[in-house]
Amino acid sequence: MHLQTEQNRVFMADENQKIVAQVTFPAVKEGLVDINHTFVDESLRGQGVASQMMQAVAENLRRHHQKALLTCSYAVTWFEKHPEYADVKSPAEP
Repeated sequence: MHLQTEQNRVFMADENQKIVAQVTFPAVKEGLVDINHTFVDESLRGQGVASQMMQAVAENLRRHHQKALLTCSYAVTWFEKHPEYADVKSPAEP
């Protein structure tokens, strides 16, 4: 399994194409998304999958010059632990 990126999500699917891990970040307005949900299947928990996905989201947002609101509790915690991505966080609500 490997990370896949679409417009507003990063995810992993198993061999049957079942989503086993996902971070969603729908657009709020031009240049701003909301990281609103992180899911990791029980079989993958504790392996750093959520952190890998969040890093991929942060790098994708940086590459596209976008900012993120953090309404997902995991995203809030992850960004606190990774200040090197502080430039991706939106400084204010939309």
